[in-house]
Amino acid sequence: MTPMESFYEKQAAAIIKALEKRGMEGYYCPDGKSAVEKAMSFIPEGSSVSWGGSQTLEECGMMDALKSSSLTLVDRSLARTAEEKKEYYRKAFSVDYYFMSANAVTLDGQLVNIDGTGNRVAALSYGPDHVIMMIGMNKVVHDTDAAIRRAHDQAAPPNAMRLDMKTPCSLTGTCAGCLSPDCICAQTLITRFNRTEGRIKVILIGENYGY
Repeated sequence: MTPMESFYEKQAAAIIKALEKRGMEGYYCPDGKSAVEKAMSFIPEGSSVSWGGSQTLEECGMMDALKSSSLTLVDRSLARTAEEKKEYYRKAFSVDYYFMSANAVTLDGQLVNIDGTGNRVAALSYGPDHVIMMIGMNKVVHDTDAAIRRAHDQAAPPNAMRLDMKTPCSLTGTCAGCLSPDCICAQTLITRFNRTEGRIKVILIGENYGY
């Protein structure tokens, strides 16, 4: 085990304890392959599944696993019109399992997400009966202030570029605190406690994923 692997493992153990105090289940997997296997082990046959936009889910192989499974998928990428896309968003709130990542997780077990449309943070706060979050250890920060800074400074600019949004950060790479119509930092959610036992599972992955 390399020093960084050992560091991630020890840091994840502390975060998992903090998550448990906040009513969330935490798990640590050293790599994307084992993380996908762990996530799939939670989902019974016949379940319905959806997800929020996430580079982490793409990069670690979670999306490939879901799309090659026999699960019932609510996939908004199949929408042909804006109205159909809105319907997919609504259907996603009632699936059995919802997948997403986070913009940051703090050492004391708080999850921070910043969203443009708001569908992802809405699903996390009050939506599907089960939410599975997959988070690379590169997204660990000290506290919620650092988490929000990370979301604005490190996550939003490349995401705006990926989505071809006409925002200042997509042009300069630097957050301008904009109020652009394309702003992807419209909603901020800090999840500091989960009141529904067993609803939120957080899989920390000992590799770098997402923005």
